[in-house]
Amino acid sequence: MWQDSASYTTSSSQNTYYERGNQPNVPLQFYDQSSFYPGSRSSLEGNVGAQGSIVQSAAPGYTGSIQPAGRWWTAFGTGGFEGEPPLLEELGINLSHIGAKSMTVLNPFRRVDERIMDDADLAGPLIFCFCFATFLLFSGKPQFGYIYGLALLGSVSLYCLLNLMSEQGIDAYRVLSVLGYCLLPMVGVGALSVIITLDGMLGYMLSSLSIVWCTYAASGIFVAVLRMSDQRLLVAYPVGLLYGCFALLSVFNSTGLPVQ
Repeated sequence: MWQDSASYTTSSSQNTYYERGNQPNVPLQFYDQSSFYPGSRSSLEGNVGAQGSIVQSAAPGYTGSIQPAGRWWTAFGTGGFEGEPPLLEELGINLSHIGAKSMTVLNPFRRVDERIMDDADLAGPLIFCFCFATFLLFSGKPQFGYIYGLALLGSVSLYCLLNLMSEQGIDAYRVLSVLGYCLLPMVGVGALSVIITLDGMLGYMLSSLSIVWCTYAASGIFVAVLRMSDQRLLVAYPVGLLYGCFALLSVFNSTGLPVQ
């Protein structure tokens, strides 16, 4: 009897299959893959729409715009990122502060603000020292090591001396910054050494003028920052000796060979 029931079930299923196969214009049905693969990422695989087209769904959570490619100098800016500070600011280079301090040195008779060195930096002093050494190199005096060594030794000496003379005190970073900025008139003398020979009366006069200029500007800044106006001559004496050594490097050749 169970054989009759089994044959009846088989025949009925076959009849149903053939009946479905004879139906005309039945569209092809697709299985829902999400029911078989619950861990599938529909946002990446896309959704199947009408006529078999695949519609990609946008991934949520990502906003912003891609900036188009610009010139080569756009690599030094941060215009493509919102809220990003400029590159020079991240490097600690403030061009407006450098310009203000340079104008204070170039006009030493102007009243010096006592808070001018609150934002002490070494960007300007390093630029001025490098320019001074480069100008001397072009004039036949390669003295990079002497310039940087003399600047370091003089800064350490003045740092110790100023802290002994003043009650307020000053750090070595600001001492080096003031001495570097006040080297600007000496940089002008170094630029003139490329054109003319300073080993003569004109060179001696220009070098003496630059020594006085640098000393007056540096002593004025130190006195204003440390509030020791009655001791300006005592501050100016060691500062003048330091800039006198820089003037000797710009006038004479350290190798002892005559400059052509």
